[in-house]
Amino acid sequence: MFIETNPKEKIYRDLIDLAFEVCNEFVLVLRSDMDINTNINHVLEKLQPSLKEVKEQFEWPGTIYRGDKPALVYYYSTDNYAKEILKQVSNSLYDWVQPDLPEDLSFMKNNEPWLINTSHEYERYILTEDREEIDKIAKIADPK
Repeated sequence: MFIETNPKEKIYRDLIDLAFEVCNEFVLVLRSDMDINTNINHVLEKLQPSLKEVKEQFEWPGTIYRGDKPALVYYYSTDNYAKEILKQVSNSLYDWVQPDLPEDLSFMKNNEPWLINTSHEYERYILTEDREEIDKIAKIADPK
C-alpha cells in the first residue's frame, strides 16, 4: 500500500499507534554524509530507554546507501514510551529527515519491513497482506 499524501496530525498519530500495535521494532537512521542539528541528539537521548542496538549499515528498509561510510541505524523497541516520544517530536511522517530529525522512520514486524519511509525520496508504503491490518489502515486514511 503506497502512502500518497503526507500523513500528518491525527492521521500521523493514528498511523504511529497502528505501527506500534502491529510491529515489534522501528528504526531511525543517521547518514554520515549529512549534517545534524542539536534536535537530533535531543530525540536520540529521549529514545535511549527504548534503544535495542545501533549498527553501521549501508542498507535499511527501502534504502541502499551509496555513501563512503556506513550510516548509523538505530533499532528501537515498540514500547509505549517510544510511541509517545515519536508523537511529541513530530507531527508528520515527512518530518523524519536530516538535519532536523533522524532519517527514514520505518517499522519492522518480525524482522521484516512493514512501514517503509524513505524521507528524501518522499516514498512511503506499507507491506502487508493481513486483511485486518489493511482494514485498519483504510480506516485511518478515511475515517468516515
